[in-house]
Amino acid sequence: MLWLKEREIACVAESVLNSEELDRSVAQLIVSARNDGNAQGYAECSQHVNSASKVNWDTSKSLTCGANTGAAHAALKAEFNSLQLPVMGLINVAS
Repeated sequence: MLWLKEREIACVAESVLNSEELDRSVAQLIVSARNDGNAQGYAECSQHVNSASKVNWDTSKSLTCGANTGAAHAALKAEFNSLQLPVMGLINVAS
């Protein structure tokens, strides 16, 4: 029984950590966090340039112009927080 308990927990953890759904969700979160950070950094940098040089730097051609990267990242975080892994459904059925 002890062997089963120890092995079962390890198998569940391995199944969760190796699930394609979790990998995909984490990868999307990493990309969206990077995009949002880059957009915020670009906006802050352009504000500093405008302030220091007393010129309005045209940011309309930047890749992040008009993109709501914060909302995209928030949506992916919400999706991650409600992620349903098939292995967990199987565990619930087995329980």
